[in-house]
Amino acid sequence: MSIRWPAWLAPGALLVASFIATAALSLQVRPGSDAVAVVFPPWWSASDAFAAVAAAEAAIVRTTAISSIVVVRPHGADGLARLRAAGGWFALDPQAVGACLNFPRDGIELIAITSQVISVSKDTER
Repeated sequence: MSIRWPAWLAPGALLVASFIATAALSLQVRPGSDAVAVVFPPWWSASDAFAAVAAAEAAIVRTTAISSIVVVRPHGADGLARLRAAGGWFALDPQAVGACLNFPRDGIELIAITSQVISVSKDTER
């Protein structure tokens, strides 16, 4: 007795594979890029991600609609390695991420972040 696969399985698998390949090619970090979007574990809060960025001595450029994805400017040649050691899963092209995940976040603006201080202010004039 032979196993018969559904007729939609092969086209469905091809669709999923092409989606993953397109995403991988378009979201990879471009060589010589100053900033990268770092993906931290999805269960991390924004303050956890900010603390990890500060521990890696990177500068925050902007946040995204997902609090565990932060666009940063790594410091030094080993900046990406330090971000991974601080808990970052992988880095993406910030322009591609910004096109999809850059929404306002209820008037919260990042004011300053250093390795010791993380401060956030609520903008009430909107």
